[in-house]
Amino acid sequence: MEAFDPDLLRTFLAFAEGGSLAHAAVTVGRTPSAVTAQMQRLEAIIGEPLLAPSGRGRVLTPAGEELVVHARRILEVNRDAWLSLKGAKADGRLALGCTQDFADSNLPDLLRLFARTHPRVRLDLRVGRSRELTTGYDQGAIDVLIVMREGTPPDEVAVLSEPMLWLAAADTPAAVDGELPIAVLDPPCGFRSAATAALDHTGRAYRIAATSPSLSGLRAAVRSGIAVTARTARFMGQGVVLAPQALALPALPNAEFSLRLRPAADKAAVSLADLLALGLPARADWL
Repeated sequence: MEAFDPDLLRTFLAFAEGGSLAHAAVTVGRTPSAVTAQMQRLEAIIGEPLLAPSGRGRVLTPAGEELVVHARRILEVNRDAWLSLKGAKADGRLALGCTQDFADSNLPDLLRLFARTHPRVRLDLRVGRSRELTTGYDQGAIDVLIVMREGTPPDEVAVLSEPMLWLAAADTPAAVDGELPIAVLDPPCGFRSAATAALDHTGRAYRIAATSPSLSGLRAAVRSGIAVTARTARFMGQGVVLAPQALALPALPNAEFSLRLRPAADKAAVSLADLLALGLPARADWL
C-alpha cells in the first residue's frame, strides 16, 4: 500500500475547494501543468479517476468526493502533530495583523489550534485596515501580516486569492430603478476601487449610498437594504447574501490578500504563517 503524499492531498483539496485547476495552481504556488501532474499521480495511487471533464473544466468524481473527506482528516492530523511538536517549548510574544475579513471568518479556529499547540506563546492580535496594518508591519510591530495585496513584496509567503462578489440584504428587490445604490469603505479600499471600476466600465449608473471606515458599519448599511456592496464570501451571513442575478451586476476581479512574514521571524511566527497559509483559503462550499 502506497502512503498519501501530503503535498498531493493539499493540491487536491485546493482544487476541490477552489473549483478549478487554475485556482489550485495559484493556491499551492505551482504551474497548472504541475498541478495536473500531481492529480495524475494521485489518481495512479488511488487506482481510479478523481476528476472528470465538465464543459471546459473538471469536476470531482464520486471517488474524488470521498477522498475530500479523507484528505481533510489526514492533513488535520498531520498539521496537529507537526504544530504540537514544534510548539511545545516555544515562548515569547507574537504579533499578528489581519483585516477583519479573516477575523470574522475562519481565523478564530486556526488561532485556537495555534494556542493549543503553542501554550507559552503570547499572541498579540491586531485587526484593522490594510494601510494601517502595513504601516505597523513596516515599523516592526507586527510579525505576521494579512492584508490586501499591493505588488509582490519579497517577504510574501502566500497569496490568498478569492472572487469578489456582489452582496446585498436577503430581502433586496430583484430590480433597481435608476442609479444602483452601493455601500463602500472609506478610501483607500481595493474593493471600492474594483466595484466602481466595474460599474464604470459597463456604463452602469450608480451612486454611493453609504460609506463607512469599518466592516461593521458596511455590514449595517448592506443589511438595512439601502445598498449593495462588493466583498468576498467571507462577508456573507447575518442577513447578507449574494445579490440577485436579476440586477445584472458586472463581473468583478479576484481579491488578493498577501500573507507576509517578518524577515528573521522566530520559529513560532514561521509556524503560525505556515498554518494560516494552509488553513485560511476560502472554500467553495461557503457559497
